[in-house]
Amino acid sequence: MPDGMSGGDLKNVSAADFRQIDRDRLLEQDGPSHPPRILLLYGSLRERSYSRFLVLEAQRLLQAYGAETRIFDPSGLPLPDDSGADHPKVAELRELCAWSEGQVWCSPERHGAMTGVLKSQIDWIPLSFGAIRPTQGKTLALMQVSGGSQSFNAVNQMRVLGRWMRMVTIPNQSSVPKAYQEFDDDGRMKPSALYDRVVDVMEELVKFTLLVRGRSDYLVDRYSERKADREKQSAAQEAAVGALGGGA
Repeated sequence: MPDGMSGGDLKNVSAADFRQIDRDRLLEQDGPSHPPRILLLYGSLRERSYSRFLVLEAQRLLQAYGAETRIFDPSGLPLPDDSGADHPKVAELRELCAWSEGQVWCSPERHGAMTGVLKSQIDWIPLSFGAIRPTQGKTLALMQVSGGSQSFNAVNQMRVLGRWMRMVTIPNQSSVPKAYQEFDDDGRMKPSALYDRVVDVMEELVKFTLLVRGRSDYLVDRYSERKADREKQSAAQEAAVGALGGGA
């Protein structure tokens, strides 16, 4: 039995797969030294796109905090299942997702929901490429813009998606109401409490990314998955032994 676990305490737990928390792995100081890698996605193809403007403001802040950034342009991305994974825009998106250590998703709220442009980008990112899970354990910050009063429908939906994609979604978020009033003619966000919240969100994202990266594999190492993998390997080994015995 592992330390701290006796036979009668957790009778339904597999002792072979239960592990104590490794504090040294969580607290170790050695880790990646390169700038945090942040991918930013936005959800509108309009020429004057406020979600793109907000992403550009976020990029400036992230770079000021020492991050390396990439913005994906969704123009030309096909609808999910309307093309293959070898489509250039799909391949570009997936490569950027694999490159990133954290992400920013920003969508307009349209009909009380995130836009199809943003959702299509997420739908093109699978939960796994073979043994690689391109989003699991990566950090995520959420923002939305609205044409009317302040709402949180889009960020709430994206938070559900982030959880489904197994991402570490930070607590803070940004919602910019009446976005047409918050950006000047050059697309720069005006000073306001709303802008200050964007600064808060980007600061928090960089902090969480620095804490999580280099440890994400351990943070998402799960008892249930270890157990399932071990049982699958055991079954395969037993089948192989049986096949050898049958051919003897």
